Amino acid sequence: MIMPVTTQCTPTWAASLLSQQIWCWGQDITRTAGNWLIEIGFNRDRPPEERKNCPSVYTLQLDRRTRVVLRGFGIYYGDDRHGGIFLERYGFAPTYTTDSRLVCPPWSNQDLPTLEAPAPNERTDCLMLMLGLFEWIRNYEFDIVDCLGLAYREEVIMRWADGRRVVTPAQQMAVSWRKLSLSLSANPEAWLPSMIPAEERGSKKSRMGRSIELLDTQKYPVRDYRQ
Repeated sequence: MIMPVTTQCTPTWAASLLSQQIWCWGQDITRTAGNWLIEIGFNRDRPPEERKNCPSVYTLQLDRRTRVVLRGFGIYYGDDRHGGIFLERYGFAPTYTTDSRLVCPPWSNQDLPTLEAPAPNERTDCLMLMLGLFEWIRNYEFDIVDCLGLAYREEVIMRWADGRRVVTPAQQMAVSWRKLSLSLSANPEAWLPSMIPAEERGSKKSRMGRSIELLDTQKYPVRDYRQ
């Protein structure tokens, strides 16, 4: 059964939304009528023989200076004006790099560039990257409904709902990303992580942002919201 989403825009809720979104992309890839990501212009990089156990990497060049890379473990978004960010699937602590383009497809998280919490002079760039990514996801969900129909997305989300997850209903997917953008714009300090201590940099833990304690452990009431 689908559980309505919380009215409070928190990192915990945002992490649930992100995980659901990544799962939806996986279903859009494997849909019976054909791979939707390929249909809208994504490039599919199949793994080389030495990485044959890794899923394909999907990359979309949005324009001459921005691109998005989708993986089952997270999203990379790069903009030549601002650098790049990675959002890990099971958390909501963005990590930043000055590299706006990946050197190689990220078959695993070890293929990503060094990612850190943004330094004070990088926080505006990180903010702009997050807003750009959220706007792209919002438009993606609008296009899904326009092109494939609301019933398609509802069917996908019904398979995701297991009675335990906080699930965003299909008709609220796009507006939820807009809600997240507005919350980020209004209070960026609540969403951007602090710099990782120097002694932790370069470790696997810091690369994936696991040392950044952003997830709120409080339990919030679950209620529906519509905008």
